[in-house]
Amino acid sequence: MNSGATSFSKVPEVTLGFWCIKILATTLGETGGDSVSMSLNLGYAISSMIFVAIVIVAVYAQIRARAFHRFLYWFVIVATTTAGTTMADFADRSLGIGYPGGASTLFVLLIAVLGTWYWTEGSVSVDTVNTPRIETFYWVAILFSQTLGTALGDWMADTNGLGFGDGALVFGAGLALVAAGYSFTSISRTALFWTAFILTRPLGATLGDLFDKPVADGGFAVSRYYASAILAVIIIGCVLIIPQRPGRHPGAAAS
Repeated sequence: MNSGATSFSKVPEVTLGFWCIKILATTLGETGGDSVSMSLNLGYAISSMIFVAIVIVAVYAQIRARAFHRFLYWFVIVATTTAGTTMADFADRSLGIGYPGGASTLFVLLIAVLGTWYWTEGSVSVDTVNTPRIETFYWVAILFSQTLGTALGDWMADTNGLGFGDGALVFGAGLALVAAGYSFTSISRTALFWTAFILTRPLGATLGDLFDKPVADGGFAVSRYYASAILAVIIIGCVLIIPQRPGRHPGAAAS
């Protein structure tokens, strides 16, 4: 094998299209999670168990896949962000630890996962996701980042009194700062990726709440089912239209 060989991963290249689909997926995660826990009245605990079971099956299928499959990858993303919605709500509301407690706990768990991943593999860059063990770290980190993002979004919109629209603007501004850091500074691309990944979740959470919450609460009162269906169709269209190809990283030199 040539020393310049490359090894492909089963996660897509991080492009502008990637972030557009990610924001849509996190918005769907909010409306979809609330549809099951609130509209169907299953509660946060049962809904979380359902969605975590789906995540486990989806992640197993993703890890077992031999190549990158765009729809499978984005299905796992939607599954993790939906599970993140109900898990964060369960921690914040059912367990009674509140938004600050929930966000702090989830932040510690995410740092613990990333730290273990780095200590084990020497990197937490998504460019290295090409083995089952690294994929497992990747998806656990994503699940915790999605859950943390939900807690942050609810904390900002509810507790701090910004409302859903202003909350979305705050997180959108945060993403703009990350984009500026990427374009004009030498800040670690890996750090910027995980920062942006976390921030897209509260942006989606506040946008989802903006769509489906009652007008009296500052929302547009769109049916959660309709909003979820519309978002799902848009995501499918984007996945079909926006170029999707696996990321790659330098392979080990071999003689």
